[in-house]
Amino acid sequence: MDKEIIEHGFSWNRRRFLSAMSIGVGSMALGSLLMPDLFSGTGMEEGWAPGVPHFAPKAKRIIYLFQNGAPSQQELFDYKPKLREMHGQEIPPSVRGKQRLTGMTANQSSFPLVGSFVDFKQYGQSGAWISDLMPYTAKIAAELCIIKSMYTEAINHDPALTFLQTGAQQGNRPSMGAWLSYGLGNENNNLPAFTVLLSRGVGNGQGVYSKLWSNGFLDSVHQGVQFSKGEDPVLYLRDQDGMSRESRRIMLDQIAALNEKSYLEFGDPEIASRIQQYEMAYRMQTAIPEVMDISKEPESIVKLYGPDCLVPGTFAANCLLARKLSENGVRFVQLYHQGWDQHGNLPYEIAQQAKDVDQASAALVMDLKQRGLLDETLVIWGGEFGRTSYTQGELTKDNYGRDHHPRCFTVWMAGGGIKPGIVYGETDELGYNIIKDPVHVHDFQATVLNQMGLDHKKLIFKHLGRRYRLTDISGEVVRNIIS
Repeated sequence: MDKEIIEHGFSWNRRRFLSAMSIGVGSMALGSLLMPDLFSGTGMEEGWAPGVPHFAPKAKRIIYLFQNGAPSQQELFDYKPKLREMHGQEIPPSVRGKQRLTGMTANQSSFPLVGSFVDFKQYGQSGAWISDLMPYTAKIAAELCIIKSMYTEAINHDPALTFLQTGAQQGNRPSMGAWLSYGLGNENNNLPAFTVLLSRGVGNGQGVYSKLWSNGFLDSVHQGVQFSKGEDPVLYLRDQDGMSRESRRIMLDQIAALNEKSYLEFGDPEIASRIQQYEMAYRMQTAIPEVMDISKEPESIVKLYGPDCLVPGTFAANCLLARKLSENGVRFVQLYHQGWDQHGNLPYEIAQQAKDVDQASAALVMDLKQRGLLDETLVIWGGEFGRTSYTQGELTKDNYGRDHHPRCFTVWMAGGGIKPGIVYGETDELGYNIIKDPVHVHDFQATVLNQMGLDHKKLIFKHLGRRYRLTDISGEVVRNIIS
């Protein structure tokens, strides 16, 4: 028997709902709006239906500024004067311990410590140390919760990136945005709940790939929609030449009727998802051009984000677009900015990367605040792991690199019910190990879901006989950073 859905005090199951609505194209579309996973049902826990938060949320939307390749915390947010004092000395065995190394440094005979080439200053009531490479971010220190004690289990980019985005190091799992789409549904029925924007800096760009915004085993309607920088921001959305809006509508109705017949015969939930996707694409044809149009943005906004915001595909342009998508009801906007993988030539490359993202990241926070949206929008900035306190390869007077380091790294969060103007967690004097308030990837994910009104232990989908969740079997909400 189908599981019951508790909705507004009434008890329904899918068969009863479809029967009562006299199943048809219109009623299927209505059903999918009222109950986003009406045609799936396998993930429903007793007393909860997808599309309904578990408790009152502090945030309505998320913008995740993912810095792909792993920014070096020692050059940005984790000030370590002791590293400068010990520059060129071997890292003490008591600090390094027997921790795992990558294949890129495992055969090094020497591990000399390297202090940051850039200076830091303190900002805000918290006295947060922020690098001179990030002057715009420093100006919004009062809005930031800087977490310096993040850690992960993965030591290479692909598994670490996949782990942070999906909660597992292997592929074929739903991404965080897909989980949020499944758990909360759409806020604006003319736009997808989950969108993805890509940009690239000057450095070694670690790849990003569609599995990072995959729906995994959730219905395909929850997959992230990637926007491109070309003439068509969403591929294959535009009608062919000669097709009118009316003829498009007639075609979709005919396709929906055929799909409905197939659904009634086979009961495959992906058929219902396909109907939803066709309808979403039809509505997006009108909504997307309006959202993408920045011609109406005042000069003050262009000045705030910087001139690059007028260049499609840049990080600044994507930040401005993220604000527009977010204020139009997109629940999860994921930006990926490639180029942070500085194994060598770090001083030059990280300076360029910081220049790419600093102004626009700060502008996004300030823009949301001046519009009254920051309190309900959670902004996240960070990469997949940190960087070593010792150099990779040769250490020279003017140049060095840093290898992957999963033991500690820094992210910051702003808005969305997170305490502003605080620094959470602490690493040792060489920035190699966490000594206070560690935050595991699953703790971070649990906290993000919590801000959106979702209990990570209850946001579950049953697949192949097992109950899955974003945080797997661990994770605790970091209560001390929540307002």
